[in-house]
Amino acid sequence: MARTTPHDRPLPEKEPLYWRVATRLLGELRDGGIPPGERLPGERHLAEHFGVSRETVRQALEVLRRDGVVATDRRGSHATLPGLPVETPSSLAFPVGARAADPGALDRARVTWETPPPEHAEALGLAPHRPTLVHRYESAGADGRGRRTAMTSFSAVALAEVEELGRYRDRADGASSAQLRRAYDWMRRAGLTLHHRDSITPLTDMPSVRVTRRVHDQYARPLEITDLVVDAQPDALIYEFTLPAAG
Repeated sequence: MARTTPHDRPLPEKEPLYWRVATRLLGELRDGGIPPGERLPGERHLAEHFGVSRETVRQALEVLRRDGVVATDRRGSHATLPGLPVETPSSLAFPVGARAADPGALDRARVTWETPPPEHAEALGLAPHRPTLVHRYESAGADGRGRRTAMTSFSAVALAEVEELGRYRDRADGASSAQLRRAYDWMRRAGLTLHHRDSITPLTDMPSVRVTRRVHDQYARPLEITDLVVDAQPDALIYEFTLPAAG
């Protein structure tokens, strides 16, 4: 008997709600947010996350179970999607200024679909008032010190050519956590060579520095721009480097 999966989906106009939820959840699993073997959030949490009923979540999970993407036992549902291949780790973290894993740090990240600041729109070649994917990151040490806030806007090129980023458009509600730590790896896997320019400048009205990162590809097309503010004040510094495409 043939299996029916999100890949064998009905026509869009006939697509049931649980199919759309299954497809979105599959995308999140592929993004690496839930590693293989890790327990999925409970049905209630998933229902709130996707804005549907728990029955719709059950139906979506059943679709993914039939495809072998998740498995369910007495402890709940678990991701069984094959692990991502080991790649040479990037020397860059996303966003610029993101902390290494620290159980004591307070980190928060989310994405929205909105009109970016004018300076971001200009850097990305976006028309005025045109919305795009915007990522916000906040972090502080366990003692509340060393606060960092970063805002990233992605270009139309990045969203069109990097599949993992494009998926976020439909779930950029600003409410759910959205860690995009592998954004640069996704870009490289899409065949993009990343050129970075980071400008670090002290802020005169506060004991902080601003870091502005601009990223473009091998065709000089803008991919993203990030503004980071860090509670510190070193000397200004500008540096550039290139991260080749994967493969």
